[in-house]
Amino acid sequence: MEICFANKPLAGAFFTTYESVKSALKRVNTYNGSSPLLPQPIIHSAASATAELVACFILTPAEVLKTNAQMIRQPTKSSASQSSPLRPTSVTLQVLKRFKQPSQLWTGYTALAARNLPFTAMQFPLFEYLKETAQDYRKRKGTHSGSLLETGVVTGLSAGSAGSLAAWITTPVDVIKTRLMLKAAAGSSGAKATKEVEKTRSQAKSPHELATGERTGKKGGFQVAREVMAENGVKGLFRGAALRSFWTFLGSGLYLGVYESGRVHLGQQHEGSQE
Repeated sequence: MEICFANKPLAGAFFTTYESVKSALKRVNTYNGSSPLLPQPIIHSAASATAELVACFILTPAEVLKTNAQMIRQPTKSSASQSSPLRPTSVTLQVLKRFKQPSQLWTGYTALAARNLPFTAMQFPLFEYLKETAQDYRKRKGTHSGSLLETGVVTGLSAGSAGSLAAWITTPVDVIKTRLMLKAAAGSSGAKATKEVEKTRSQAKSPHELATGERTGKKGGFQVAREVMAENGVKGLFRGAALRSFWTFLGSGLYLGVYESGRVHLGQQHEGSQE
């Protein structure tokens, strides 16, 4: 979900899936007027997790192409003009030639989803709860107007609070992920490293081996977490948590506040046209 804030196609796919799955689960949960089988936070968590999987499926090829494009060395102007003055080199075409099968564009999908799911599955149930609680409180106080401004402010504050708390709690995951990426970048170079990574990824590994790094000789998430704690204690796992929470508060609050206001506005226009 953090990625969706900066990408309109991803945001559209995320929220379309989220609202559709949430509505479907609510209908099934109260089938024939029976008492709900699942609590609302479970429904919101399942809907947001499904939406995140869809968004990651769209994002992964773009991330793979971007990462590989950054590894390509651009020729100098003189050499490029001498070799092909009328046909400039296309980085995108060079990257696409590296992939023999389209399925290779989704390499790393599991890792990306595993990184984003904890944050999203934690943020949205809390966001929905805070939003409904604030709206119920204003209704009891008689201050609920239902205006777009009120909707945007209540939604923005609820989303910002939920996002900042989720960002703080999931900071250790982000710290470990960053350490792993830095170690991987420092320990690999050139085509030889690329082949070794592809070979390693093609080998079957158990979840325990992926986490601990056994068989590959690489450090897993658990080992990196122990290293961080040995260096700086528990606070090392939360390095940057305050800044991450602050920016998430702003991003989530503004984004979801505008989104909810727009959704309500379109709903009101649709109801007016039907009347």
